[in-house]
Amino acid sequence: QVLLVESGGGTVQAGGSLRLSCAASGDTYTTRCVAWFRQAPGKPREGVANIVSGRATTSYTDSVKGRFTLSQDNAKNTVYLQMNSLKPEYTAMYYCAARTFVYCSLVDSHYDYWGQGTQVTVSS
Repeated sequence: QVLLVESGGGTVQAGGSLRLSCAASGDTYTTRCVAWFRQAPGKPREGVANIVSGRATTSYTDSVKGRFTLSQDNAKNTVYLQMNSLKPEYTAMYYCAARTFVYCSLVDSHYDYWGQGTQVTVSS
């Protein structure tokens, strides 16, 4: 089992920045990919970005390219999502997810473990 705990959410003005953290514990050696998803009220969950565990390989959905950056600290089993130039439409609950299969994707059904989420609110 893998436990994921997100932190770093909050309320910021448009144009501001936040850094989300996803700390993993448990059988972390089994995870091959970590991703961030978000879900706004009344909307389906959307894949935002993913990173191959232990590597620098990242992928982003088009709407956040150039604004969001993924990084990881392997010693701390933590993945970070740096979010810059935030827009009000980015307001959502942000979730961290991990999968044990080597292929990374932005499809939520591909992921085995989920965190509880952290709220991001961007005011205009």
